[in-house]
Amino acid sequence: MRQFFTSLITSENLSVRLVRLFVGLVLYGFAIALMIRGNIGASPWDVFAQGFSRTVGISFGLCTIIISGVVLLFWIPLKQRPGVGTIANAILVGVFADVGLTLIPQAEHLALQVLSFAAGLFVLAFATALYIGAGLGPGPRDGLMTGLVRVTGRPVWLIRTGIELSVVVVGFLLGGVVGAGTAAFALGVGH
Repeated sequence: MRQFFTSLITSENLSVRLVRLFVGLVLYGFAIALMIRGNIGASPWDVFAQGFSRTVGISFGLCTIIISGVVLLFWIPLKQRPGVGTIANAILVGVFADVGLTLIPQAEHLALQVLSFAAGLFVLAFATALYIGAGLGPGPRDGLMTGLVRVTGRPVWLIRTGIELSVVVVGFLLGGVVGAGTAAFALGVGH
């Protein structure tokens, strides 16, 4: 079993890389759902999607897909080049976040909320390693960040922090949930 997972992570075979990409994006969507069901905050981009969803009355996943599409439009002046993984990310994460939100119940007690969020964060880290490791293109948000870093010459931390502060503030104003989980995400994953 260990050899299977090792080969899945390190193989250069395109079919294995596509499987790695797909599994990573499916898990990423479920990880987001776990964190949201924890109801103690979410990643800055997910706070934005939550707020957008609550404001316009469409599903969280569809909002995530729409946001990804808009972010990809910003790639054009930045001369960023999407890969198949970029397009797959833009679509599949939102689809599987909605599936996860349908299947995973809302955590009601603080211990379960923390457990749900922590499990989501753990799954997200593994999922990220899978889909980025496939080498088939960055996600829309990461490409926006790297494009802005390249064009402006500013450090990654400054660009990432600026983007994430902007989307979390807008998301909060639209009704997204900001909490301890948002801070944990920003400190543990965002930088």
